[in-house]
Formats: sequence, structure tokens, C-alpha cells
Amino acid sequence: MKILFITDLYPVKETETTTPRTLYDFVKGWRTDGIDVDVIKPNFILNSFLRSKPFYKTGQYNDVLNINYWTPFWFDVKRKFSCKLDYDIVVAHMPSGILFADKLGLPFVAGVHNSDLEVLTKPFYSIHFRKRLKTALYNAKAISCRSYVIREKLIKLFPEFEPKTFVAPSGIDKAEIIQRIPCQNRGKIKVLTCANFKKRKNIDKVIEACKGLEGFELTVIGDGKIRKSLEKLDKNVKFTGRLSHDKVLEKMRDGDVFILPSIGETFGMVYLEAMSQGCITVCTKDDGIAGIIKNGENGFLTFPISNEIRKILLNIKNMDDDSLKILSYNSFQTIQNYTSDKCCKEYLQQILRFCKDLTP
Repeated sequence: MKILFITDLYPVKETETTTPRTLYDFVKGWRTDGIDVDVIKPNFILNSFLRSKPFYKTGQYNDVLNINYWTPFWFDVKRKFSCKLDYDIVVAHMPSGILFADKLGLPFVAGVHNSDLEVLTKPFYSIHFRKRLKTALYNAKAISCRSYVIREKLIKLFPEFEPKTFVAPSGIDKAEIIQRIPCQNRGKIKVLTCANFKKRKNIDKVIEACKGLEGFELTVIGDGKIRKSLEKLDKNVKFTGRLSHDKVLEKMRDGDVFILPSIGETFGMVYLEAMSQGCITVCTKDDGIAGIIKNGENGFLTFPISNEIRKILLNIKNMDDDSLKILSYNSFQTIQNYTSDKCCKEYLQQILRFCKDLTP
């Protein structure tokens, strides 16, 4: 079986720190299982500069073919690369990847992220992109949604897509999972949040929720342009700056509660990481990994409102020992179903299910 993987959400070089590696992990997992996978990264040049993304000239970089375009595929996309299109299936993620795949004349699976939902709903994209993306989704053999929330939103927009949609979540390294019971010291509950400092991450809501709350200690991991304004909200909050992956996990192992009331998340690997380290994990209702986290069962769901977050923190502090143990056990059981190897295998099995003429 030979797969062509197309997406602009892919690191061209190992040294990249600003490009998420979630899709890279799928490719890595499939290759480990013996699947032949080539990668194309289509890149709109103007988009790179507007969003301060790493820019590379068109060409082959190890196993990634980077192809730059000034215009959004208004011409033959195949003329910039010479590789033979002898693939069994194309897996395309993000709007640019899906539009690219739709012009190749090969069967493809469309991977839908929050960016795709924006193209399908925001007025800015209505003139051109929305129609083209909608057509491409109709042409796809199947649609893999990156979260349960995204699948629900897509089906609400286009109920006719439901029979060919499935969820393709990411997973974490199973070697990182530990089992422990947090909040052993109710007099000093350690709260964590971790993100690139953007307004939609709602870190300010976490700071406001914890401010003046007796028995809680907040640590904020990350950095960004709004850091100074966040630091002014409460001088008692500890800001660590950006930390390596290992250091983040270390902080999580020492923490009790992880909260990130972000909106507009495609998935949110940081939530799984927090669960893997034994933290009680809180995410936004109807966003991110809601659907994996079930309110009051293996974590908590909240609205991005400081008073709501505060209520959850006080509820956690007042939980009896048995309830806390059950919550932690359920979280531990959940995270074991979301390891990278399991998620890679499940994604491939779903592709094979919808493309029955393929063999691994």
C-alpha cells in the first residue's frame, strides 16, 4: 500500500518548533508499520509571511516535498513536481491539502481541522474558497475529523457527509503515561496551564479564576506577545516561559489540575499530555478534546468564564477521597486508549474500511 500525504501542517525540518507534529506522528506511525508514505507540503507564499510561518524554497527536504504557490491552485498543481502518481490513496489535511488532493485525480481522504470549518462558515471565504472546499469534501472517499467536536460541527453543516465521516484523534507516547492520584494536599492545590499566549487560549480567565483563591497555586507555562499583560493580572502567578516537552511533563507530574479554556482548538495534545501525567484535566465545553473528556467522569468541561472555572476548582478541592480516586482512575483508563500507536492503527483501519479495494 502506498499513501501520498498532503498538508501544510507538517515540519519540513526537525528543528522546527512552531509547527505542530501531530500529523507528522501519523506518518511516522504508518511508516513504522511498513506503509510506504510520501509527503507533500503545499505552501501559499503570502500565507507564510502573514502568519510568520517558516519559509522554504520549493524542493525536496529529506522526505518532504515543499511546493510553493502564489495563488490558491488556480492552475495545474502537478506541474511543479515530477514524481509519478502511483499511489493507492491520498490523505490530505487542512484546506490547502484538501484542495490540492482534489486536483490530482486520485481517491483521497480529507482530514478536517478547525481551519476547514472556518473556511466553510466565515464570510471572508465565501467568494471562492468555501465553494471549492465543499466540492472537494463531496469528492472525497471519506472525511477524517480531528476531534469529536469537529465531526459534530461538520455534520451539522452538512448532514449528508455523516455516512463517510470518522474521528481521527492524535495519541501520545504510551511510555509517558503514569498513574497517580493528584490533590493529596488539599491545602495547596497546584494548578497548571500551558499554551502559546494568544487571546483565544483564555489564559487570562484561568488567572482571574485563581486570583485570591485560598489553597491554590497557579503556574503558567508558555510565552507570547500578551505575556506582559497577563503578568499584570496577578503578581502571585508563576510564569515559567517556554519549556521543553520533557520539562512540561515534569511540571504536570508535580501538578494537580490542568486547565486550558481555549476556543477554536482542532484537538489539543496538551490535554492528553496532562491526563498522561495524572492531572485532573479541564477543557472547554464543545471544543478541543470534549468528547474524550466527559464532564465529572474523567475530567471536567467548562465555559471560558473565570467564575465557571473557579467553581470547578472549588468543586475539586471539596471532592471526597473516593470520588477523586474514581475520577483519576477513569482518566488513566481513558488515556490508555489514546496512545500514538493505537491512534495510527485506528486511522489506517478507517481508511481501509472506507476504501475497501485497498490492502495494507
